[in-house]
Amino acid sequence: MAPQYQIRADYDARTIVVHQAYSPVIADAALRAGRFVAPFSFQRMTWIKPSFLWLMHRSNWARKSGQERILAVRITREGWEEALSRAVLTTGDPAALAQAAVHVQWDPERSARGAALNHYSIQVGISRHLIRAFNDDWIVSLTDVTPQVRKAATLMRSGRAAAAQALFPTERAYPLSPTLENRLYPRG
Repeated sequence: MAPQYQIRADYDARTIVVHQAYSPVIADAALRAGRFVAPFSFQRMTWIKPSFLWLMHRSNWARKSGQERILAVRITREGWEEALSRAVLTTGDPAALAQAAVHVQWDPERSARGAALNHYSIQVGISRHLIRAFNDDWIVSLTDVTPQVRKAATLMRSGRAAAAQALFPTERAYPLSPTLENRLYPRG
């Protein structure tokens, strides 16, 4: 059984993949540039999620309006851990949260069919104060995984869950230092 709070992600020695859902106009511009560019907004928080299935639940498998395109955003682990080191839990002190460059929220992880599981998935909100570093320094690559998402969704709907799961990224527990665990894991 997975621990109640655990970051599960597709990562290697240098990078980690986070997922985001966008409208086609934002996704196309970003893919052409290899970075986020207008009409992406640098004035608001952007939420990144290492959990593929959580984003599939949130975007309804790329069928929600404004979330029709799914990007796998490969960022440096150094940038990821910098974000985590600056994070404040959304359930914490409101004054600290208002000043934080990064927000962390834990939501129930999801099964491939969208059912809430009994452990939590992290979402990391990068504020406008740190979003340029995210975009300019941390991003290694952007990949449009929308075709794979649509194929997996079709397989799920037709009862072919095993075939669909073969299209999911491999996610495993991401190692955190005790300092980051203390900062990120809710108490109580």
